[in-house]
Amino acid sequence: MARTHIAGFPRIGAQRELKFAQEAFWRGETDEASLRQVATGLRQRHWQSQAQAGLDSVAVGDFAYYDQVLGLSALLGALPARFGFDPKQLSLAQYFELARGNKAQPAMEMTKWFDTNYHYLVPELGPDTRFDGGVDWFFDEVEEALALGLKAKPVLIGPVTYLWLSKTHVDGFDRLSLLPSLVAAYGRILARLRDRGIEWVQIDEPALCLDLEPAWLDAYDGAYAELAKSGVKLLLATYFDNAADHAARAAALPVHGFHIDLVRAPQQLDAWRKVLPAGAVLSAGVIDGRNIWRTDLRRALSVLAPLHAELGERLWVAPSCSLLHVPVSLEAERKLDAQIKTWLAFATEKLAEVSVLARALNEGEAAVAPELAAADAALASRRSSSRVVNQQVQARVAAVTAAMAQRKSPFQTRIERQRTALQLPALPTTTIGSFPQTTAIRQTRAAYRRGEIGALEYLQRIRGEIETAVRKQEALGLDVLVHGEAERNDMVEYFGEQLCGYTFTENGWVQSYGSRCVKPPVIYGDVYRPEPMTVETTRYAQSLTERPMKGMLTGPVTMLQWSFVRDDQPRATTTLQLALAIRDEVSDLEQAGIRIIQIDEPALREGLPLRKGDWAAYLDWAVHAFKISAASVEDQTQIHTHMCYAEFNDILPAIAALDADVITIETSRSAMELLEGFGEFDYPNEIGPGVYDIHSPRVPSVEAITHLLERACEVIPPQRLWVNPDCGLKTRAWPETEAALANMVAAARGLREQIGKDGATAWQRATRRTGLGGHAAHHGAAHAAGCVDCASQAA
Repeated sequence: MARTHIAGFPRIGAQRELKFAQEAFWRGETDEASLRQVATGLRQRHWQSQAQAGLDSVAVGDFAYYDQVLGLSALLGALPARFGFDPKQLSLAQYFELARGNKAQPAMEMTKWFDTNYHYLVPELGPDTRFDGGVDWFFDEVEEALALGLKAKPVLIGPVTYLWLSKTHVDGFDRLSLLPSLVAAYGRILARLRDRGIEWVQIDEPALCLDLEPAWLDAYDGAYAELAKSGVKLLLATYFDNAADHAARAAALPVHGFHIDLVRAPQQLDAWRKVLPAGAVLSAGVIDGRNIWRTDLRRALSVLAPLHAELGERLWVAPSCSLLHVPVSLEAERKLDAQIKTWLAFATEKLAEVSVLARALNEGEAAVAPELAAADAALASRRSSSRVVNQQVQARVAAVTAAMAQRKSPFQTRIERQRTALQLPALPTTTIGSFPQTTAIRQTRAAYRRGEIGALEYLQRIRGEIETAVRKQEALGLDVLVHGEAERNDMVEYFGEQLCGYTFTENGWVQSYGSRCVKPPVIYGDVYRPEPMTVETTRYAQSLTERPMKGMLTGPVTMLQWSFVRDDQPRATTTLQLALAIRDEVSDLEQAGIRIIQIDEPALREGLPLRKGDWAAYLDWAVHAFKISAASVEDQTQIHTHMCYAEFNDILPAIAALDADVITIETSRSAMELLEGFGEFDYPNEIGPGVYDIHSPRVPSVEAITHLLERACEVIPPQRLWVNPDCGLKTRAWPETEAALANMVAAARGLREQIGKDGATAWQRATRRTGLGGHAAHHGAAHAAGCVDCASQAA
């Protein structure tokens, strides 16, 4: 009998219950007990969904109050020492301070979970790190499941992947030196699970899908030789890519089963079948855990049936990865187009698909004939629908030429013309685009959606919010303004709503990080722009001020990556369709008199394949799409782009190839570490390194921002630097936003004056003569030694 399981389930709740409970706790409106009560209810509801679907076990330990990697750090006791928290007595309030920062310490660094739009908190490790154990929340959840009479399969991120995802700020320190003590800690965790009667534990090692150096591959041998002594059965799970070239090595590990992703990498199956040890389980991830299209059940059965004949009960049927990356349920979708709804499957529906496949294998296809027939009908409907293909769009894509991706002049010519036209000061200040989405703004949008206010009143209210944002920016003294995006619900969804080929859900929420949830639009057909999307709003904002107003657009790769994308044509083709739509918008903004246009591409790195051998092909079409979107403008029009919360250093040639006039990047959580890569690469265009973390309520001081800017000036000539926050400000409140931006403007002005007095070249040489950089040069070494801001940034 083939068995069934999942690698994990969404934790936010179908109505984002976890989000609202988190935020109420952060505001001080509820206590820890109330938050824990909501979390318990969600876990139990999700376990019952798995049990009712007929799964043989339920995933336990996949829940997190903020992030699963942070949760593992709390379990291991490996918390950043700079916070001074006792790992064994960690409160939920302290746990959130690790993720969001506090008055004394900036938050832990956050970056993307492999090639997804989920963000994890990066473990901070060093020679003094100990894994002596922390809170028992993980074990409490196991006890909850067992008390409900459920067969629990705990889920843990594997030790090698945990180390791989971590960082150290100690020069020369090898994170792998921590492996023996880390494995010992895992051994203690597994022993406790064994003593509680747990049979199977899932150990997630997605790092096995990467191009690992020999030392990291060797680490698996020693680690799992020790973990095998625990007395529980281990299911080593890989996902997100192809692990076939490590299959033979993995198969030699003393574990009891392997999970592989047969959606992202179906070609790896033969390699694993050849090396699978006698008696070992093979968990076949045949249902897409990262997209929302209904599974072709008959095609999945054609893969599973031979495996079942060969393996019997050693075959486990599962989604490709955790269902964290898809919405919870289609049940609440009341307005979704009825035909398109039949094409989709969210997490709850995917549980049913897992069950149907197992029943077909175990009982015969006749036992699930109605379910198979329904799936067949949905697939036939999608394949034959005239709504999917637009011949005009297809023809326009086919007519794209290489010349369409080239600006009229090289950067050095363009930038001189832009400086003359814009007349900006040195170190110009700006923001990334969005301003606080206040309750009033959200209520206005909701009232308009419900038909409670008409189009004219809605326009007047939004224009009032735009004027408020413009006046506040003028008062703060920012050099380049934005309209604040009061009319936008999300940077992808907003544009998708105005493009053909997209559809939208009411409750298709997915966690991006912490309480931040996104509702990715669905690309079901060919994409095109029927009319301008932002021109009138941006033109109105520009009419309110003499200062330059940025036009704000989302780039084609990010539109792709942050949507649920059709799987019936190459992603490169869909991206080019998006690029042409954005190109039209860029041209119209320029015609409307907008001289700075920002095309955000925070997801460029996220879309990079995990294997380097696949990078070139992806980067070719991704860069080409961006250039198609931007290249129609005149030299005097300045193109900006923005990227954040990912490791960009390894694709710097591709970023340079975008040929954006200005790039803004997130750097504050890493204390400008990312910028150093741009400096070493000798990035040729202008750059705005983020100088404060917008995901934290912490307001940085003028001195802290000055210190970061001075570090930036050591790497990039001041003439090519911009000053801006890490990212958009929609999640922040106005008081902290204004305070932080006031400090940012003051820091930029102070540095301008200092550079103006000393001369940029001489000033840069002076700042490089001290280990603390320009902060010590400007304020004196004695000040720097005792400055809290210096100490926190240096740490």
